Amino acid sequence: MSGGSPKRTTLYASHLQTDAKMVDFHGFELPIWFSSIQEEHLATRSAAGLFDVSHMGFFRFSGEGVRSWLSGIATQEYLNFASGRCGYTHFLDHDGRIIDDMIFAVKSDTEVLGVPNASMVEVMLDWFTNLLPEDGSISIEDLSDKTSILALQGPSSSAILTEVLGEGNSVGRFRCQDIASNDLGIGGWIQGTGYTGEAGVEIFVQNRDAPGLWSALLEAGAVSGLVPVGLGARDTLRLEKGYLLSGQDFLWPGLGIEPDADLPGDFLARDTAETAVPYGLDIEHGFVGRNRVLASLESGARWEGLLCLDRGPSPRPGHAVLNGEGEAAETLGYVTSGGPSPSLERRGIAMAYLDGVEQGQEVWIQASPRRRVRARVCQPPFV
Repeated sequence: MSGGSPKRTTLYASHLQTDAKMVDFHGFELPIWFSSIQEEHLATRSAAGLFDVSHMGFFRFSGEGVRSWLSGIATQEYLNFASGRCGYTHFLDHDGRIIDDMIFAVKSDTEVLGVPNASMVEVMLDWFTNLLPEDGSISIEDLSDKTSILALQGPSSSAILTEVLGEGNSVGRFRCQDIASNDLGIGGWIQGTGYTGEAGVEIFVQNRDAPGLWSALLEAGAVSGLVPVGLGARDTLRLEKGYLLSGQDFLWPGLGIEPDADLPGDFLARDTAETAVPYGLDIEHGFVGRNRVLASLESGARWEGLLCLDRGPSPRPGHAVLNGEGEAAETLGYVTSGGPSPSLERRGIAMAYLDGVEQGQEVWIQASPRRRVRARVCQPPFV
């Protein structure tokens, strides 16, 4: 992580041409919206949205035994994933606290690709490097600066993708491959992943090919309702599906930084069991930080969904969650992600780490100094 002026993705000029509202996000100048968060969110749910996620990192892990090595330092068992499959994992420190989460793709027995979060590229590169086998059998290549990433998401994404890149590049959910021959003449990598909960793909190409691909997808998808989408709707889309956000729903203490929200101490120093993300954990194999995860599976706070039952101020990170309305009410935990849900007519939804609650239980969110909003504990996704 470094300071200075924000970086710009290869698609910066394309965004300006469509009057995007640009913001500084983790050191990158990126669009927060093109039309509005609400419109872009609903378009992605009903038709399709196109995202510039080139700020994300891109690593290549190579060598004999690379999957076994990754399994030993990740919550996911890489040996369970055949070539052409993707997965999700956490990387924990030796005390069991999440450093970062990552989508990965198994290209072959000797090559795995991974996408670390934007703000964690340097941190994770250092972490992996320090854990490399001494015999030099495994290597890591940081492809982040050379690669642009476009995410095409939504129910119409498959048809749009086929029109632009051909049937040979129509990959299923959590499948992956090299980009097959196409009319645009571009190569790269494509995988059936995303951050919206909708069908779709993420496309990894050389920077020089990104503007042409961006334009071709928008042009082909216009009749289907495809729109460019900014960071604002990306956040509301992932919240509706209950997806973690690095730095907001967990924050590694090793970074030495404070969370944006007003939260107690190391409140965001969490392990995989506490985040209640079952698809990122295989507890049957050995990995760094496993002991804390085992302990947390027995007891402790859980990352729970909250659906507001009353209208009022939307839940936001740092809001306390209590077990009653009166002055004697006790604090159960705090919201880490929250806001109005565009898909639910702007009803408030949130994610929070809570102690001792049950599904269906009513709680109260301290949404403002004078107002508590009644909510129900629920299991995401919300839509």
